[in-house]
Amino acid sequence: MNSLFHSEPIVFDLPDATITYFPNFFDKIEADIIFDKLTNETPWQQDEIKVFGKTHPQPRLTALFGNEGKSYSYSNIKMQPHYWTLLLQKIKSQVESVTDTNFTTVLLNQYRDGKDSNGWHADNEKELGMNPVIASLSFGAARIFQLKHNTDKTLKQSIILEHGSLLVMKGTTQHCWKHQIPKTAKPVGERINLTFRVIQ
Repeated sequence: MNSLFHSEPIVFDLPDATITYFPNFFDKIEADIIFDKLTNETPWQQDEIKVFGKTHPQPRLTALFGNEGKSYSYSNIKMQPHYWTLLLQKIKSQVESVTDTNFTTVLLNQYRDGKDSNGWHADNEKELGMNPVIASLSFGAARIFQLKHNTDKTLKQSIILEHGSLLVMKGTTQHCWKHQIPKTAKPVGERINLTFRVIQ
């Protein structure tokens, strides 16, 4: 599995953030194979989330893989990791080579259509520590990734996350910005997202 950069990484000039986007981290042939394998071989689950005191099924499917004993909690959901698969180990190694980070955990999200989404949040859970490095791989249908600054409401950024792309967020990004994958009424296919992180 050789990731080939077909175009230069894009570095976003945003205050209080370090964000780099690699449009073709995996070429289309590799990305297609990975997408197919992840779709069919991942033990997807749908957790319940509480919003304003009401319980709803989470608007996407998830799965957690990682090092033994590194559970991950967010939105009152505590996930225990599955053991790394050979495919995820290979992908992890390639992501680590460009981020210079040893990741302990990957959270997989499956967006089945435009109704599946991920609301405004930051990956700032205490087990991720100070200035976490988050590496986000996308496979399948392109979706818009939106960012907004916590205090300066004029600071916003939208990035289209394409098939086979990698988005890396470092520095104070998670402390100063929130991000989301909004719902869309447009007909859109399935997308799988892998977010690599280090759990302390």
